[in-house]
Amino acid sequence: MKVLRLFTDGAARGNPGPAGLGMVIEDDQGMRLWGGCRFAGTATNNKAEYLALIDGLRKASEWKPDRLEVYMDSELVVKQMLGTYRVRNSELAPLHRQATGLLRSFPRVIVRHVPRERNRGADALANKAIDEAVC
Repeated sequence: MKVLRLFTDGAARGNPGPAGLGMVIEDDQGMRLWGGCRFAGTATNNKAEYLALIDGLRKASEWKPDRLEVYMDSELVVKQMLGTYRVRNSELAPLHRQATGLLRSFPRVIVRHVPRERNRGADALANKAIDEAVC
């Protein structure tokens, strides 16, 4: 069984402000298979979190894993993806629908909240994207 771990993070300085996305894909042994970042222009932190999730899901789908474990430090986005919280923000609703559709393309998937300390790789890439505005 091919298991992948996807760590994503979105960051915005100013909220809204310059925003960056960071994504890390690991195998089930913790070996990094890929890390990527993207400058997202001006966005809120929550929008950046969703964009990072969407980008990460698209990249993870290229590996066609049997199981995908998604880890994020955004409690709001995780709870919205799990259906615990409703998406009330009209700007986030289409991003939520897009992320939900992508999640459905995986045979087995879990989405979990992790503390920022466990998401350092994706966090560093999101900040790199803002600093360099080129990723």
